[in-house]
Amino acid sequence: MAGDSPKKIFKRGIWEDNPIFRQVVGICSALAVTNLMLNSLIMGLGLIFVTAFSELTVSIIRKFTPKHIRMMVQVLIISVYVIIVDIFLKAYYPEMSKALGPYVGLIITNCIIMGRCEGYAQNNPPLNSFLDGIASGIGYTIILLMISFIRELFGFGTIFGYKVLGDWWTNWTIMVMPPAAFFILGVIVWWARSKTTKEEKEGGATN
Repeated sequence: MAGDSPKKIFKRGIWEDNPIFRQVVGICSALAVTNLMLNSLIMGLGLIFVTAFSELTVSIIRKFTPKHIRMMVQVLIISVYVIIVDIFLKAYYPEMSKALGPYVGLIITNCIIMGRCEGYAQNNPPLNSFLDGIASGIGYTIILLMISFIRELFGFGTIFGYKVLGDWWTNWTIMVMPPAAFFILGVIVWWARSKTTKEEKEGGATN
């Protein structure tokens, strides 16, 4: 993995090893903040920042971190970056901070970040780890935006708060409720895995 190219890292993080539809981790926030696209985008950007810099930091100090406390060190590092995101939102985007509520703080316990820090940054150089964090965060954010696009469009008739469906449209109340997020996520996971399975079969047949 140390010789991974940026293209390979991004392909793996966004598609081949996408944290949500391939690993099925970090879905709590994916379901909680996806009623509006802006909420999803901000949460996604926050996770990209935290994952990338956490992996970078873990990778830089990996040779100096005692193995028996490395998990605690990783949590401490992640917590610092989450606090930075939380303070930034409260200072510059207070309304968004209120809308996201406790879910920003829960980034600390997000399995995506812990998994990438332990599974990748702990064994790879800083630059690759930083790019891996960005790629995993982008993969996560794309799925959030896909879910929130459907929920906001049909639930509110808007995209990023802008009205796109006229007065003739009747909002689907179910779309702004948690069950809709479960259903949409399930469809996305089914589609992605079906496509991946098909590609693997075609690749095997070619070989």
